[in-house]
This record gives sequence, C-alpha cells and structure tokens, in this order.
Amino acid sequence: MEHHLQVTDSRTGKSYTIPIEGDYVRAADIARIGAPEGKVDLEALKAAHPLRVIDNGFANTACMESSITHIDGLQGTIRYRDFPIESLFHQYIYEDVMHLIIWGHLPNEQEKAHVREAMSKAMNPTQSVKDVISAFPRDAETFPMILAGMSAFAASDSVICKTRHQQSAMFHGRLDVADEALVRTIGYLATTISLIYCHKNEKPWHAPEPSRNLLGNLLLMMGITDPQVEKCLAKLWILYADHEMTNSTAAVLHAGSTLIDPVAAISAGIICGYGPLHGGAIDLAYEGFRQIGTPERVPPFIERIKAKGGRLFGYGHRVYKTRDPRVSLIEELLEEHRDAVEANPLIRVAMAVDKYANQDAYFIERGLKANADLMGCFLYTAMGFDTDMIIAITILSRVPGALAHWRESLTQPVKLWRPQQKYKTPLAN
Repeated sequence: MEHHLQVTDSRTGKSYTIPIEGDYVRAADIARIGAPEGKVDLEALKAAHPLRVIDNGFANTACMESSITHIDGLQGTIRYRDFPIESLFHQYIYEDVMHLIIWGHLPNEQEKAHVREAMSKAMNPTQSVKDVISAFPRDAETFPMILAGMSAFAASDSVICKTRHQQSAMFHGRLDVADEALVRTIGYLATTISLIYCHKNEKPWHAPEPSRNLLGNLLLMMGITDPQVEKCLAKLWILYADHEMTNSTAAVLHAGSTLIDPVAAISAGIICGYGPLHGGAIDLAYEGFRQIGTPERVPPFIERIKAKGGRLFGYGHRVYKTRDPRVSLIEELLEEHRDAVEANPLIRVAMAVDKYANQDAYFIERGLKANADLMGCFLYTAMGFDTDMIIAITILSRVPGALAHWRESLTQPVKLWRPQQKYKTPLAN
C-alpha cells in the first residue's frame, strides 16, 4: 500500500491502516474504526462505537466518482471529458459539447440529427401542458410555472408514469431507455420555458423543427429570430454546460438514487437552482443594480456593502482561489457584443460596480470578483431577455450536464442516498 493513514483509536488502543486513493480516503474504511470484528451479533453491535464523519454541508465529502467534469480551483482550469473548456469554446458549439458531456464523445452528423429529431418530437406539448402554463397570471414568477409545466409533461409520458408502478428499475442498467427519457426531459424543459416566455410576453408560440438543435428550437419556439442571439448563446452555454458536483447536481443525484424518473430528478435540481445561495443569486444581484439606478450611485452602495449594510450577490466563488477560466471567455463575448452591452442602462450600472470593486482594497484582498454566472447574464440582458427568464434559460443550458451525471449513476451499483446525523441531546426544559 503506497499511501495510507496509520490511525490508532485511543478509545481501544487498536491501530488501523486507511488507504489513500488520490487524496481521498473512503468513509467505509473510516467506519471500520471501532466497528466489531469477527462474528457480529446484537450484543457486539451494541458494545461497538464505529467512527462516523460529521461534515455539515458536505464541504469535504465526495459523494460520487465521476468522469464527466474536472475543476481545479487552484490552477483555474475546467475540463469536460478531459477536453479543456477553452478549446471546446473556440472550436465547437453547445450542441457538440452537450453530446460530449452526456455520451462521452463528440458527435458526428448522424448522431446530431438523431438527437435533434427525437428532442423536437418531445417539444410538441399536449393541450394540458399549454393549459397549465396559460392558467398562471402573466406576471407570475417563472419558477413555479416551470415546475407545473414539467409536471404536466410528466403526466403525459407513459414511460415516466410507469416508473413508479413496476418492481424492476425502469432506467438503471437500461441506458437505451434512459437515453430516450433523457432527451425527452430536455425537450420538455425547453418547451416549458418557451411557453412561459410567450405567455408572459403575449407572443404566439411556434412549433419546433426537427432540423434544429436544442438552442435553435428554443429560440424558434420563443419567436426570437436574430441569428446573433443563437450565435452568442451557442458559445455561452458551453461555459454553463456542467460544473462538476454543484448543489443542484447533487440534488438531482439524491433524487435519482431512489430510481425515480429524470423529470422528477431534474425538478429537484431546478428547485435548488432557484435558491438565493445558488442560481437565485442572479435575481438578487439584478435587484441590487436596479436599486443603485445609475453608475454615479455605485460608490456609496459599495461602501454600504463594506460596512455590512448589505450583501453584493454574484461576487466571489467558493471553488476558485484564482481566476475562473470561464470569465475570460465571457469577456470575449462581451467584447463581440460591446455596443449592445454598453447601450443597456442596467449593465452600465453592473459594469460600474465591477470596475469599482476591482479597484477597491476590500474586494482585492478577499479575491472577490464578479463570478462567471453573473457576467454571463450581462449577455442575456444585452440581447433583450428579461431578468425573470435569465435563470430559467441558464438552467436549461445546465440540465444536460446534470442528466449526464444521472446517466452515469445508472451504470454504477444501486445505492439509495441516505445520510446520517449526529444526535445532540436537547437542553433540559
């Protein structure tokens, strides 16, 4: 054993050898410490004190082994299936990268055509789906509308409905069935978002075309015809396609471990994605920009933040100790669309905030910079998307990555995620 920990339990005096595998130890090996040995009966279990690990928020716990995405926060690198994100950004479009992340290789034209056709077929909503969306007030929040639309789609999908009514697993170990459901799920979400957009803006909804990819059909269904929008998002979405084990991806896998269907699993991720400490931070950041109003009012706003009079959402990232590699790529897109970016009054405020923060010692010392999630939103705003829809569209760009993790889990042994807790005796009344 090349690398290991040699641990002595002071409670018993026994020593244990814990293997180290690439900077990781396995919790099952830790659990051997204090566990009964030899023949195990009820009395032995009662007398034992096996060691457990407390890790609030899973900050130091790897819950999966994955071959999809690798992030090095110290070096500032991201790799999808071992491809550097920079080379994928400059040489491919989102459709190619989506296929790479889900199926592990870059697609040929036949494979792309197959996915396009299957996905566009799923994008034709039943009347019940349309009715569910149109039942909401036009000024309703997008978040609950997405959940309602996805539920309506799931109710009309016979395979997904059957998942909960058979003893054998519908998707685990059956990648052919899983792949079909995965593609439909992405199509359902794209259609739901387009229906919401059209309902809110009182625009007609347009049927998808089998020759178009996911992004192309999303924009078609929404009635957005500017080719520059598709060209920009086909690059921007690459940067959001996956981000390793995020809170929302973990939620997808947690739900997926019950052997539930992909629509339900993705819904768990969407719920997390709208939380204020996750994707919902974008809404809060934009609310801050609106409160500031003009670039001239940025300095007093920042000083109030520094005096603990508020919080600047969209700044800093817990993963990166150096520059997020996606930021420089987003800056390339911002430069390409400079006129539209600079013409938007809200983005002018955002840019003034960023400029002030980049020159202020408080932010410099703490390494606080606008993160890639916030900066990418400036492009959506410059292209005319309402803030209310930005998170929804960003989530759509991430969902194929989350489903890639769900698909990967289907090739691993079934394991229901069931964390433990440490019980604390309550204080006496």
